[in-house]
This record gives sequence, structure tokens and C-alpha cells, in this order.
Amino acid sequence: MTLPACPEGQRLDQALASALPQFSRSRLAGWIKDGSVALDGRLARPRDSVFGGEQVVVRATAVPDERVAPESMPLVVRYRDAHVFVIDKPAGLVVHPGAGNRAHTLQNGLLALDAKLAAVPRAGIVHRIDKDTSGLLVVARTLEAHAALVEALREHAVQREYLALCVGNLTGGGTVDKPIGRHRTDRLRMAVRSDGRAATTHYRIEERLPRHTLLRVILETGRTHQIRVHLAHIGHPLVGDPLYGGRRQLVAGLQPAQIAALAQFRRQALHAAKLEFAHPVSGKTINVESALPADFARLLSVLRST
Repeated sequence: MTLPACPEGQRLDQALASALPQFSRSRLAGWIKDGSVALDGRLARPRDSVFGGEQVVVRATAVPDERVAPESMPLVVRYRDAHVFVIDKPAGLVVHPGAGNRAHTLQNGLLALDAKLAAVPRAGIVHRIDKDTSGLLVVARTLEAHAALVEALREHAVQREYLALCVGNLTGGGTVDKPIGRHRTDRLRMAVRSDGRAATTHYRIEERLPRHTLLRVILETGRTHQIRVHLAHIGHPLVGDPLYGGRRQLVAGLQPAQIAALAQFRRQALHAAKLEFAHPVSGKTINVESALPADFARLLSVLRST
């Protein structure tokens, strides 16, 4: 691979950690030390300085990660072959284990679905969606597929479409092109920041409701909480968003049944509805769609009434 632009004179191990976030920094450093990484045709050293544009080749065997235990769960698989899964994740399911949360995650479920995923970084998960967002995720079943899908995501060659229900009425589609970084005071949140990472979100109107708007959103980049942050930034936060929706505010003119339906919908109204990507081995176009989950569909039905 070609290293992306990086701070002048950055150490190779640091640059690789940024370029290959699916691998832990300790694993990357270990591969460099044992001679599995070549930099511009020669064996690399951890402290080698890089500037971006260098050719890096990693020849390493993944070691099974035994820290995450397999856990049987009823995962919905929308597409499968020898190289990839496309999983339809329900709202409420965490994707990766975290501190104090080593069980009951999608990664645990994937290891039960296919034990060989233990040898693939993060059980083959190459991108994520938030716990309370529902919808589609592609999972690599082999190291070859994993490398190809990570590169496709980096090159913005995976099309991800979401259905997002936001507060208020938008007059038309548009694009939000604002950098995103960690919030300066609240570490649980992200924010639009001038010194953040580039982030671009395209949206168009899928359906106009009396006091809300259903959007079809296409991600050009994949920053943490990107859709949620960008829609809140333009004054139309997602319905039910606990972090970016502000104090729960009800739009004037809602009927009692609509107020009750909104109160009962206790998550952000965001669904990963479509994935399209080139198969990592055959190159064939894979197109998978997911219908709105029942809770989201019920809420829309109630909000459509006037």
C-alpha cells in the first residue's frame, strides 16, 4: 500500500497505526520488529521516519484473538459467501467489545457464526455503526477480503446509504462538508471543529412528513457519529438522538398519539439501509438492502397522520 500524507518525519509505527486502524498498535509494532514489514523495498524499523507516499508491504500472519469469546445470537445475514458476510444489525447491539463490555456484542456473535473469524482483525468487522443505529454491516471472512475492503473504504469505494428521520422540514437536499473532531469538553460527543478530520455527508429528501423529514443520506467519509453531528449542525437533529438532539423538544401541532410515539422511540432514528461494494475477490458488484425495522416503521406511520 501507499502511505497517505502524514506529519513530516512521523515514525513508521505511528503512521501505520493511523493507516491501518483495524490492527492494534502493538501488533503492527511486532510485525515491524520481526521483519514482516518492508518500506520502499527494504526491511522496516519502528523508528523509520516517513513523509507520505512511501510503499509499504506487510507480510504477516494474523494471530487469533482469544480475548473475545464466541457467543451464540440470532444474527440476520443478508448476504454470505466464502469471503464476506453482510449482517443486518438490530438497534441496541454494540458492534465491538469495550472496557467493561466484553460480551453481548456483534463481534461475539460473529465468532460463534464463524470460528475462523478469530484469525481476522476484529472478527472481520471493517466499519461500524452505533449501538442504537440499525442496519447493514459488511464483514470480511478472510485476511484477503479484509485487506481489500479496508482499502475500498479508504478510497470511498463502498456506498453506504442511510434512512434518517430528522426534526423539522427541509426544503431540499444538500451536502454538509464540515470537519469533525472530539468535543472539547464532553469526551462522549463529537463536534464540528475547524481542526477536525474531513467529513462529507450528502442527503436528499426521501419523504416529507407534516413536521419531520425522512432523508436518504450517503456517506462520503465515515467519521464517528458523522450523520448525527452534521444533521444537528444544520439545525435538523435526528429524532430521538440522546447526544445531539438537545433537550427533547416537541414540534408544535403534534397530536397526542404522535407525542406518545416519539416518547416511546428511545433511540436515534437512523437505519443503514443499503450497502454497495465491489466483491473483494471477484470484483462483482454486491448490492444489499435492508427494510426499516418495525419500531422505525411504526413511528413513521404515526407521524404521517395530520
